Amino acid sequence: MADRIRVAVVYGGRSSEHGISVVSAGSILGALDPEKYDVVPVGITRAGRWVLTDADPASLQIAGRTLPEVEKGTSVVLSTDPSTSALVSIEPGSLAEVLESVDVVFPVLHGRYGEDGTIQGLLELAGVPYVGPGVFASAAAIDKEFTKRLLRDAGLEVGQFAVVHRGRPFSAVDVQHLGLPVFVKPARAGSSLGITRVTDWADLPDALEVAFGHDSKVLIEAAVVGREIECGVLEDSDGRPIASLPAEIRLLSGHDWYDFEAKYLDDACEFDIPPDLPADVIARVQDTACRAFAALDCAGLSRVDFFVTPDGQVVVNEINTLPGFTPISMFPRMWAASGVDYPTLVDRLIASALRRGSE
Repeated sequence: MADRIRVAVVYGGRSSEHGISVVSAGSILGALDPEKYDVVPVGITRAGRWVLTDADPASLQIAGRTLPEVEKGTSVVLSTDPSTSALVSIEPGSLAEVLESVDVVFPVLHGRYGEDGTIQGLLELAGVPYVGPGVFASAAAIDKEFTKRLLRDAGLEVGQFAVVHRGRPFSAVDVQHLGLPVFVKPARAGSSLGITRVTDWADLPDALEVAFGHDSKVLIEAAVVGREIECGVLEDSDGRPIASLPAEIRLLSGHDWYDFEAKYLDDACEFDIPPDLPADVIARVQDTACRAFAALDCAGLSRVDFFVTPDGQVVVNEINTLPGFTPISMFPRMWAASGVDYPTLVDRLIASALRRGSE
């Protein structure tokens, strides 16, 4: 047992995706083999306090329509001294105490302050290997404006869009060339939070206010008529991107689009892995997923989301550098269908992080 890899699973966080992060962490904690890993669960509260928890995977699940929270534990910080890689207790009223060093961090964090390069920068300072893409790729992928610009520069097809900043002059006339409907969304958020489908320009101001509740920068995207397809990307042992079988998301009645409730609360979707598409289209989706991964200089893993139009055009929607790992999340589902079960997937991601760290 002394040779076990000490992995800190960091979850929760300050973003609006806090609850989904906790559910993802529960699945990962349950998949880590105790014979192989010495697991250190570290939760981040919504206020940003890091706490060492005794997280039971069974307690980190959605109960009805209620998402779990990180609320209490021993206060800790990660030392930025790269010679220690240690978690340090900072409980009020007591002296700081070095608890233990960690070999690798699995940041199960979605959205701002976790998937956007911020924690990746902290881990770089601390000299700790970590799962997932680095600072630049994380920052570029979380910002949907710059994701689209980089993908377009790499020759990949993306939909039309416009950018609106809070407090800057804007008129609905400036975006009417996009046509209706449009999707109004925070530029740097995920899990379909803060998104509104607009079918009348009169409703645009209200949609912007909803999105501005999550971010100071908002995208207005032209609707792309097509099927919603996702594809997972991992690195092989040589660091080359490989693609999973894609998946198609099909909405059941009661939802007009793939929003937060449809994803996580209402069981309103069905999935086909692989989708009923011609073999050449599936191959192009997989190839484009790997090209998008490379265009943003990703590492470890990513999930690439697409629209496939009726004439077979493959349009990239966005890239998720730390996709969901809940029991119903598409990334582990796609890899399971591709022959990589959940525990093996987690093993591969940790091995990839340690390999990059050693380099």
